[in-house]
Amino acid sequence: METSGPIDNFADSLTIPAFMDLYFSRLDNGIRLVHYPVRARVAYCGLIVGAGSRDERPDEQGLAHFTEHMLFKGTTRRKAYHILSYLEDVGGELNAYTTREETSLYATVLREHYRRAVELISDIAFSSRFPPRETEREREVVIEEINSVADTPSELIFDEFDSLLFRDDPLGRPILGLPHTVREFDSDMVRSFMSENYDTNKMVFCSVGDIKPKEVERLFTRYFGDIPANRTGRGRPQAVRSAPAAISLEKEGLNQAHCITGNVSFSLHDPRRKVMHLLNNLLGGQGMNSRLNMALRERNGYAYHVESNYQPYSDTGLFSLYFGTDTKNLEKSINLVEREMRRLKERRLGPMQLSKARNQLKGYLARSHENFESLMLTIGKSLLVYDKVEPVETLFAGIESITAGEVMEVAGEIFDTAGMLRLIYR
Repeated sequence: METSGPIDNFADSLTIPAFMDLYFSRLDNGIRLVHYPVRARVAYCGLIVGAGSRDERPDEQGLAHFTEHMLFKGTTRRKAYHILSYLEDVGGELNAYTTREETSLYATVLREHYRRAVELISDIAFSSRFPPRETEREREVVIEEINSVADTPSELIFDEFDSLLFRDDPLGRPILGLPHTVREFDSDMVRSFMSENYDTNKMVFCSVGDIKPKEVERLFTRYFGDIPANRTGRGRPQAVRSAPAAISLEKEGLNQAHCITGNVSFSLHDPRRKVMHLLNNLLGGQGMNSRLNMALRERNGYAYHVESNYQPYSDTGLFSLYFGTDTKNLEKSINLVEREMRRLKERRLGPMQLSKARNQLKGYLARSHENFESLMLTIGKSLLVYDKVEPVETLFAGIESITAGEVMEVAGEIFDTAGMLRLIYR
């Protein structure tokens, strides 16, 4: 299963065209529905739950992700094999992911098999048995997944960076957990975690496909209406970051140095997040013309891969930038990165530069929503986080309203090198 959710975080609050005729509903148990009817042979649906690794206790590190795995290991009506084959037998797919604040189960099927997908998601989410033999086997699978990350420095450095930035806070714990915590997991711990964190008021069933809203409502009520309400009332403590620092670690067997730098940033509810998304895309986003890619790769040949990321959470956010380079080019690369951040802090974007940055961001967001699976997860998370889904015109208007002064102001706050954390693997 996947371990992380959709990357298009800016779209979490909104991005669907205004002409979409969205259908909403809510059951007495608190589970919400959002459906977008669209003409297509393939249908998409999923259940998003507002529970993730951030909701774990210290001795439960990795339990949210482990629970996601165990949901596929047998229900009161199906064995593990039958869960996997139920949709695959008709050319469909069942998948899942866990993030720090949510868990999602989702399916892709031909529209004529849509009922199968709805019924199966309900079955695994609410009727799983967590057989002890499957629990033992899955512990080893997850530990191998952890070992795979440990053997990949370009992945491991992100987990270690988070643990240093959010030291002693759940946000700093690896989503996969640690081998010694995973070895202690059993069926009772999985049941307890779900009972304490799978709040039906924090569940959204999301759907995109050529299915009439009345039929979606009928299936939603049939397969989710009898689920008992579970109101956990659990909250999350305010995230706390550690002090700024520059840390260099010696690692054996590396062919290049790895560097990650970052800072806390804006939450899902902070209006400045739209500026942060534009700034992040400008600095090191997915475009080959990002400032970091041009400076490190295209002009100097110092790095093959360089990127920046912005991840907003419910009460805070995380900005980071990463690159790998030959050790002899490490300091020169760091200087180039700091120069690009400094330019964004000190030089106001001209009208042409700002217009290009706006248009690029709008284009990426619009393209991402041609993928109906991504759209389905996006509208589901939007309803989960904001209890609404806004039209794309609202989003685009927000992007167009961004000023050069706002970009400089946000860059000055987030790209303050004195307040940043840097981690280097040599």
